[in-house]
Amino acid sequence: MNNEKSRAAFLEAKKYIPGGVNSPVRAFKDIGRIPLFIKKALGPYIYDIDGGKYIDHCLSWGVHLLGHNHPKVIAAVRKTIAGGTSFGAPVTLET
Repeated sequence: MNNEKSRAAFLEAKKYIPGGVNSPVRAFKDIGRIPLFIKKALGPYIYDIDGGKYIDHCLSWGVHLLGHNHPKVIAAVRKTIAGGTSFGAPVTLET
């Protein structure tokens, strides 16, 4: 398995982020390897920057019960953000 791009990204990230990752699960120390740097995700799959395809068993700790990039979720997000993304005041969508 070639992970040279992930290795380079990890070394670069360590210059700016403690441990080179923004989540302890991505440190991969316990399994003796570098973390995979993810490029995209679709349905139950994640794809790393080296071209690898993996089944994402974590699915962001359950928040992606419908999988990554589900078309109905994407449509709802696009519709919502078309009205704005941050107002500094309450909105009815919060309740």
